[in-house]
Amino acid sequence: MTDPKLVAALAARLREAEASRETIEPVRGEIVKGGVPLDDMATAYAVQQANVDLRVANGERIVGRKIGLTSLAVQKQLGVDQPDFGALFASMAYGDGEPIPLSQLIQPKVEAEIALVLERDLTREKHTFVDILNATAYALAAIEVVDSRIQNWDIRFVDTVADNASSARFVVGSRPVPLSQLDLSACAMELSRDGDVLSRGNGAACLGNPLNAAVWLADRMVQLGTPLRAGDVVLTGALGPMVAVKEPGTYTALIEGLGTVRATFTA
Repeated sequence: MTDPKLVAALAARLREAEASRETIEPVRGEIVKGGVPLDDMATAYAVQQANVDLRVANGERIVGRKIGLTSLAVQKQLGVDQPDFGALFASMAYGDGEPIPLSQLIQPKVEAEIALVLERDLTREKHTFVDILNATAYALAAIEVVDSRIQNWDIRFVDTVADNASSARFVVGSRPVPLSQLDLSACAMELSRDGDVLSRGNGAACLGNPLNAAVWLADRMVQLGTPLRAGDVVLTGALGPMVAVKEPGTYTALIEGLGTVRATFTA
C-alpha cells in the first residue's frame, strides 16, 4: 500500500529541487517508517511515476528507459538484490558532442553504457536472451549523465528510485551495430577527458552481460503494464565507475565494437 498524500508531497519536493537546482534531504526517512520493504519500493516507484505522469501530461515524450544499479557491488552497498529503472524523455537526449549546459544540472556524473534500440515490442511475461536479441534493431555507445536531487548523493535504493533513478541527460553515438557483431559481455570500455582515462570497464560489469539487465527490465515493465515498445531506447547500465563532472569539458567513451560517443559540457 502507498500513501497518496506522501507520494504527492515527495514528488513535488523532487520536482522543485530539479527546477530550482537546489538539493534536498534524502526522502528515505519519510518512505521507510517501519513499513515492509515491498511497500517502501512501491512508494518510491509511485513517487517516480507521479512525476513521469506529470511530464507526459505537460507534453513531454517518453523515448525509453534507463536501468540503474547494475553493479553487484553497488547493489550490495545499497542493500538491494535488483537493479532499478527510470524513464527517458526526448528532452533529456543530446547528440554526440552537442553542448550540455552545466547550468541546468546540480551535481552531475557520467557513466559509459551500451544502449539498445528496439524494433519490436517486448510483451512476454518472461523474456529470454533470444527475445531481446530478436527485438533489438542495433546497439549504440552511450553516455548517461546522472544527477541526484538529493544532497551530496546521499542516496539509498528508495531515494534514487523516487528520483527517476537519478537520471538527467543521455548521449548516444552515431554508429549503430547489430548485436550479431558484438560480444556484449567482453567489450572493453574507456571513459576519458582530454585524453586522461578516468574509468575503465567492460560489458561483464553490467550484471555479467547487458542483456541480463535488458531481460530484467523487459519483465518488470510488463508486470507494470507499460511494456517496452519498438523504437524505445534502453540504457542497459554502467560498464565501469561513474565520474563526477566538476567543470566544462568533453568526456569521451570508447566502447569496443561500438566506437566513441562524446558528452560535452559547457558553462
